[in-house]
Amino acid sequence: MSKICRLLLACIFILLLIGCAGRDEFVDSFDHGKTWEEIAPSLPPYPENSNLLAFDAGPAGNLSFFVDANSVSVDKKMRVIRYSMIIRSAQGGDNVSYEALRCETRERKRYAIGDPSTQTWVPVRISEWETLEQVRQLHAQRELAKYYFCPRGLVVNSANEALRALKAGMHPKATR
Repeated sequence: MSKICRLLLACIFILLLIGCAGRDEFVDSFDHGKTWEEIAPSLPPYPENSNLLAFDAGPAGNLSFFVDANSVSVDKKMRVIRYSMIIRSAQGGDNVSYEALRCETRERKRYAIGDPSTQTWVPVRISEWETLEQVRQLHAQRELAKYYFCPRGLVVNSANEALRALKAGMHPKATR
C-alpha cells in the first residue's frame, strides 16, 4: 500500500474519531420527555342489552346510564380501566362509547363511538386524555371514577372488582 493511501486512511480515521468525540449524550427526540404511554386497545364486541349494568350518575334528567359488563377490563400496569358506556334517553335513544379512565390523574379517554343502527364501532379521530373536572358533560365518568372504579383515588384490581362495585351500587371503599 502506498504511503499516500496510508496517510489518507489515517486522516479519515482521525476525522471520524473527532466527529464522534464531540457529541453530547444521544437523546431520542421522539420519546424524549415521555413518562407514560398507553398501548392502543382493541375494540370489544358491541354491547348487548342483556350485559348492561345500570349505575347512578347523579341527577341527569331523563337519562339512564349503563356499563357493558363484558367490556370492562383493567390494565394493572398502565392503571387504566376500559369499558363501554351506554347513555339511554327516556325515548330509547342510545349514545354508546368505548372509553377509559385513568384514576391516578382523573382523566378520561374515548376510543370509539357506537352506531346503534349497525351495532358497530366507529373509532374517534382524535383520542386524547381529558381531565374529568374540566369538562362539564363528563358527570357520568366522574361518578364512575369516584364511586365505582377509582374509590378514594385507588384503582380497582380487576374487572370482577369493578363489576361487583357496579352491581352493589358503589365500591365498598367509596363514600357518598
